[in-house]
Amino acid sequence: MLNDKDRIFTNLYGFQDWRLAGARKRGDWDGTGAILAKGRDGIINEMKASGLRGRGGAGFPTGLKWSFMPKDIGERPHYLVVNADEGEPGTCKDRDMMRFDPHKLIEGCLIAGFAMGAHVAYIYIRGEFFREAEHLEFAIAEAREAGLLGPNACGSGWDMEVYVHRGAGAYICGEETALIQSLEGKKGQPRLKPPFPAGVGLYGCPTTVNNVESIAVAPTILRRGGAWFAGLGRENNTGTKVFCISGHVNKPCNVEEEMGIPLRELIDKHAGGVRGGWDNLLGVIPGGASVPVLPRELCDDVLMDFDSLKAVKSGLGTAAVMVMDKSTDIVRAIARLSAFYTHESCGQCTPCREGTGWLSRVMTRLVNGDAAIEEIDVLEQVTRQIEGHTICALGDAAAWPIQGLIRHFRPEIERRIIEKRGGRSVAAE
Repeated sequence: MLNDKDRIFTNLYGFQDWRLAGARKRGDWDGTGAILAKGRDGIINEMKASGLRGRGGAGFPTGLKWSFMPKDIGERPHYLVVNADEGEPGTCKDRDMMRFDPHKLIEGCLIAGFAMGAHVAYIYIRGEFFREAEHLEFAIAEAREAGLLGPNACGSGWDMEVYVHRGAGAYICGEETALIQSLEGKKGQPRLKPPFPAGVGLYGCPTTVNNVESIAVAPTILRRGGAWFAGLGRENNTGTKVFCISGHVNKPCNVEEEMGIPLRELIDKHAGGVRGGWDNLLGVIPGGASVPVLPRELCDDVLMDFDSLKAVKSGLGTAAVMVMDKSTDIVRAIARLSAFYTHESCGQCTPCREGTGWLSRVMTRLVNGDAAIEEIDVLEQVTRQIEGHTICALGDAAAWPIQGLIRHFRPEIERRIIEKRGGRSVAAE
């Protein structure tokens, strides 16, 4: 288990003061000016050395992403945009960071903004996160009054402003280019890439979009050194991660742990184990609703990091661990997720607009066995035609849960169809 001295989010449960005085006692804003004195290249190189991969789901190396921003600041200003939309079902980590540790995020905005040549950062927060937005606004005002933000932030000579923008709650606005569109006051729809945001982003200017957790951990990494962070976890999967554990566990929780912790250990030690014991486990969705479900036999030994979960044809995603015991109707559960993605599709791409609705309708019929056995293969083929053929990853997100269901729980789907036919198999007919 992760040692307490290595935890970054020391007020994740809100037991301490979240305001500036409490944040400073926990080490936030300590020597921020000295961090900025390392220079843009020094900060980016340290972030690269840490091995931090984006904590919003894609897992792209954070330091490398920062380095894509133009070195010279021309007529177009640079922008940092923080993705606090957090619309992935099962994910609830960013809201606790903003509610109980807002100064970590704000200090991270200053450092990341400086490293990318941005004088302005926008935190795009989900509209439903009312208290979280309040805390952020209050913390920004505190930091500005203390000289930590604004002109000559932290005495560094760098001017930095941070603003909170409340979104309207669409899931698609969690995609970085759709978020930029929404921030500009337009309909939240993903943009074609290229051009990429680092070249043409917010208001047509160089922009980097990062998840809340990716930005919030940066100050601690730079204080303690990239080598410290790289020494936690596993190779190419370094550092700590906040996991959201929900579903059929005895103690649902958010917890910060090392990357690469075994899934079973994570559930048993932090969430009180599976309801009814580990033998009552049916399956786990390990990274939020958009990644394939894993059956019990894979959950026994799998590690919680990007590469280990990819190896078993799933993904870490946002690290939202959704636990399902044997009382779960797994087909109905995936059908419900399918309906969610149908509802949240922006309708811009034909495979997603038409395909997600078709998937959802077929899944609804499969719940009651109102289908033919052959339709299972057709369903899987359609998910392949949607996957990788859309502007953004929502098409993939709609396809992957169904692929996981068919891969691991096909006998359950077939059983329902056969029972609906009165026990007659297709061969018998």
